[in-house]
This record gives sequence, C-alpha cells and structure tokens, in this order.
Amino acid sequence: MMIKKILFLFFLLIIIFIPSYIVSAGCCNSGGPTAALDEDCTPCIPNPLTGGYEKPDVNTIIGTAINAVLGLVGSIALVMFIYGGFVWMTAMGNKESVTKGKDIIIWSVAGLAVIFLAYAVVNFVLGSVIGGMGTG
Repeated sequence: MMIKKILFLFFLLIIIFIPSYIVSAGCCNSGGPTAALDEDCTPCIPNPLTGGYEKPDVNTIIGTAINAVLGLVGSIALVMFIYGGFVWMTAMGNKESVTKGKDIIIWSVAGLAVIFLAYAVVNFVLGSVIGGMGTG
C-alpha cells in the first residue's frame, strides 16, 4: 500500500512539473527567452543552477533526467530509513517488530550505497563520453 502511495506521488510530481518546464522554453537568439517560438528560433530552457538559459542538447537532457531520478530514489531511501527507525522505536519489545525495523534500516542503507555507487558510475561514464566526444 505504501509503494502505491509513493508511486502516486512520483507520477503526480511528474505531471505537475514537466509541463511547466516544457512551457518555460523560449528563444535563445536574443540571449534570453522570448514569448513566441519563431521559425529562426533556437529553443532554450532555464538553467536553475546558473539562473540563465541554455540550449538543450541530448547530453544535458539525459544528465538532468538521471540526476532527477537518482535524487528521487535517494529521497525514497531516506524516507524508508526513517520509517525503519520509527518501526524499531515503536516495537515495545516485540521481537518481530524489532527485526522488521532493523531489516528496513539495513536494506535502506544498502539501497543508499547502491544509489551512491550508481551516481558515481553515471557521472564517470557520462563525463568520459561527453569529455571524449569533444577531443576528436
């Protein structure tokens, strides 16, 4: 039941934020977005890190999507870690609940380790691919 709620919230966030991100695109020809997309318009998307606008390319879009997914999965692992601690603290001596709480915490920590490892591998691979493409 909890997984269904998490998936519902995930898809709700996607439905809310993706259209506003797409609609905020404009022309980069004048250095910033304009209201209309003309024939000679190069679309640009806002970059929240720099506050400016940049032209989208495949590497940027893929990197942004991967970072968003890894951030979401990391948040879910953190919530599960807190839930496991709550189950363990409210066990009141019940050995089954204590074991369940410990198992949730152990698997959450293992999940966080996998997430950090995946993040490192993705950054290394994308950095190698993107960095290696421009040297030719």
